[in-house]
Amino acid sequence: MKKNGHKVLILSGSYGDGHKQAAEAIRREIAQRYPGAETVLLDFMEWTHPFMNSIGRYMFLKGLQTFPSAYGYVYNKTREANLFSYILKQFNRFGLGRMMKLLREVEPTVVVSTFPPAAGAMSAVRAYGLYDVPTATVITDHTDHSYWVYPETDKYLVGSDTVRDGLIQAGVPAGRIEVTGIPIRPEFQGTYESAQTRRLLGLDPELPTILFMGGGCGMMGGELASKLEAFEALPVRTQLVVVCGNNEKLRAQITELASHSRHRILATGYVNNVHEWMAAADLLVTKPGGLTISEAMAMKLPIVIYKSLPGQEEDNARFLLQAGIAVKAKNMNDLIGQLGILLRSPSLLYTMRENLGRTRRSNASAEAVRIVLETRSERRYAAALQEIW
Repeated sequence: MKKNGHKVLILSGSYGDGHKQAAEAIRREIAQRYPGAETVLLDFMEWTHPFMNSIGRYMFLKGLQTFPSAYGYVYNKTREANLFSYILKQFNRFGLGRMMKLLREVEPTVVVSTFPPAAGAMSAVRAYGLYDVPTATVITDHTDHSYWVYPETDKYLVGSDTVRDGLIQAGVPAGRIEVTGIPIRPEFQGTYESAQTRRLLGLDPELPTILFMGGGCGMMGGELASKLEAFEALPVRTQLVVVCGNNEKLRAQITELASHSRHRILATGYVNNVHEWMAAADLLVTKPGGLTISEAMAMKLPIVIYKSLPGQEEDNARFLLQAGIAVKAKNMNDLIGQLGILLRSPSLLYTMRENLGRTRRSNASAEAVRIVLETRSERRYAAALQEIW
């Protein structure tokens, strides 16, 4: 037993950056606030399926990009608990032997899952009475999808009242749900002066600045590069910052095209200081991944939603639009039009920032960690074996 009695096993997954980022935020928050506690952070799929993980991840991400409508169909078909979702959840049972080996080696006092299959595996372990340990699940999107819901989860940490209400409607007891916000890294909780941050990044402090982020793989970039000249229609000279992730080809294309534009255009590769780029921006154009939008909300940065993928990103987009902190562009022409309206209307941006101030949760990581460390196990084995999970 460690000092303070805390040993936290954090299970994440690499099928999208959001699960990993939330897990890392929790790990860092524990290290900062509870230095006597011990944390173990692992990729669940890499641990339980070491030989198939890389292939499975590649096929999932490639399939998501190539056949997004198929993913959206399955996602919506399994939104509520039904026979289809039950069949999919049976895959969580594979690798329980490796899961038990991990639990016996680590001997955690609590297990946190930021990845649905990890939450499912922990529920299976407990439902069969194989290992009793408190479990908490951090839902990393603004969704109440059935794939996150398991009978042996002691606490659900969710991003908004919308998700809480959806879980209750799905049959989760209200006492097992805590609205904390989605955990984000501590640097996004700071205060930054826009003009000073722009100077530090080599940007013009006077120009309106739009930040483009398309996920770690730069997924919106191909179209952006081919239609960059369309931004010449913006009503004012603007500073455009495009984060290309690991796509060096895209970065080179945009850098070449930028020399012919009246705007100031900068293409970056993968960046570790996203908080500074957000602090420097007036607007963020992005796919609505759960962690990206949570970081933007913490920075009070208005959002233009572009290229939402079917599934959880559509749920995230719906949340943002209802909260009045984002607008949505259907295509490139619509994107240019929306940006033009916002650039000409400071009052609209002001209203969005005011809404952001009311919506954001500035202490999400600290609140999540506090609840995790206070989570206690509730035995539900007999009932769990009779439920669909």
